[in-house]
Amino acid sequence: MQVSVYSARPYDRVYLGRANHGARHRFIYLEGRLDEASAAAAAGSQAVCVFVNDHLDARVLTRLADAGVRLIVLRCAGFNNVDLEAAAALGLAVGRVPEYSPHSVAEHTVALILALNRKIHRAHARVREGNFALEGLLGFDLHGRTVGVIGTGTIGACFARIMAGFGCHLLAYDPKPNPACLALGARYVELSELLAGSDIISLHCPLNPRTHHLIDASALAGMKPGAMLINTSRGAVVDTRAVIAALKTGALGSLGIDVYEEEADLFFHDLSDEVIHDDVFARLLTFPNVVITGHQAFFTEDALAEIARITVANLDAYEERGAPLHAVSTERLVSP
Repeated sequence: MQVSVYSARPYDRVYLGRANHGARHRFIYLEGRLDEASAAAAAGSQAVCVFVNDHLDARVLTRLADAGVRLIVLRCAGFNNVDLEAAAALGLAVGRVPEYSPHSVAEHTVALILALNRKIHRAHARVREGNFALEGLLGFDLHGRTVGVIGTGTIGACFARIMAGFGCHLLAYDPKPNPACLALGARYVELSELLAGSDIISLHCPLNPRTHHLIDASALAGMKPGAMLINTSRGAVVDTRAVIAALKTGALGSLGIDVYEEEADLFFHDLSDEVIHDDVFARLLTFPNVVITGHQAFFTEDALAEIARITVANLDAYEERGAPLHAVSTERLVSP
C-alpha cells in the first residue's frame, strides 16, 4: 500500500522504516501539515498517515477521498483533529495508536513538576552565569502534598502511580473511576473539590466538547491559591488567556505545559531565527514560573518504536481485513 506520511520528521522515517518489515508499504514522506491545500499531494496513495496538528475536516477529507485515499492512520492516540462523521460518510476508515508508552508522557509530566517546583530552569541559567545564590529558588516537598489527576486512563493512572511513590495524596476526577487508581488510595471527587483541594493539578483527559476549556476562568478561580497546573494532554483543554490572567494576579502559582491550543504553527519547527507572532504564547514566555516544552512528552525511543509498530499494524490489518487494527468510529465522539 502506498501511504502519504504528513508532518514527517527524520525520526518518523527511521522508526516507520524499521517497522515496515519487508518494505510491505511504500511511504511517501511529506514535511508539511495536511490541510486543504496539501491534500492533493496524497494523490496515488491509498492511505495517509497523520499526526496531532494535521487538519482533517470535511473539506480536507473530501479532497482525500477524491484523490483515492481510503484509509487514515493517526500516529497518536487523540483523534480530535478528524471529522469522524464526515470520514464515515465518505467511506474513509480511521485508525489510531490507542497506547504507545504511557510512561513517556507520565514521566515528562513529573519532570515538569520537578522543574517548576525546584526552579531547575532558573537554577541552570544562574549557574551558567556563575550565580550560585539560592534566593528565589525555594521549593517544597512533594511528600504529603495533594495531587489532583484529571483523567485517569492509562497515562493518568501511570502518573498517579509515580506521584503515589513520592508520598502524595491523590484526588481524581473521571467519569469512569480506574480500579488501579483506587488501589493507590486515590479518592474520586467532583471537579470543584479536586480544584479546591489540590496543590498540583495535572491534566490527562482527551479533548472533546465536554473538556474544551475545562480549565477556564471559573475553574482557575476555584483552585487553591498558588496551585501548580500541568497540561500534557491537549492544548485546548486549557483557556490560555484565562491562565495568563491568573498568573498575572498570582492566583495560579505556576504552569507547566507541553501542549498549546494554537501550537500548530509553532511546535515541531525551528523558529529560533524568526519572530513569534502569537502574542498569547509570547506572553506566556515572559513568566518566570512557567515552563513550556514543545509537545515532546511522547518523544522517547520506546514510544516512537511502538507508535510505528502499531501504525504499520493498522495498515497491515486494513490490507488483510478491510479495517485498521485500532479503528476509530463516530461512536468515540461520545467517549469521556
